[in-house]
Amino acid sequence: MSEHAVVGEARIRVRYAETDQMGVVYHANYLVWFEVGRAELMRQMGLDYKEMEREEGCGIAVVEANCRYRAPARYDDELIVRTRVTGARGAVVKFGYEIVRLADETLLCEGYTVHVVVGKDMKKRSLPEKYAERFRAALIPSL
Repeated sequence: MSEHAVVGEARIRVRYAETDQMGVVYHANYLVWFEVGRAELMRQMGLDYKEMEREEGCGIAVVEANCRYRAPARYDDELIVRTRVTGARGAVVKFGYEIVRLADETLLCEGYTVHVVVGKDMKKRSLPEKYAERFRAALIPSL
């Protein structure tokens, strides 16, 4: 693990619209929250995804997503999305996530996403050096 390893944290409060007929959070919302976590992690690292798209002409496209559900979240629960960089090499970046309920620190969900850096033409390219350096410095390898 890097001595500068970073774990980003974003807080989310579950909205009624995010729950299903059983009163629990609909499963696809966790992937949306992973995205919130990624964006917040980048901000905490001094990076800006929007700026990367605009100035570097590239984005990080999701090519794989994994989500393991441990316990349900319900309406009005306050959640913490913990995000970390678990891999960064060439055109591939991997993020790991944990979503916990703030009130009792119960692990609700964990997972990861794998991304490929692409240009505006959607062809694979290397991560710009500024971003690659920060991601490598923040790296927390997966277990």
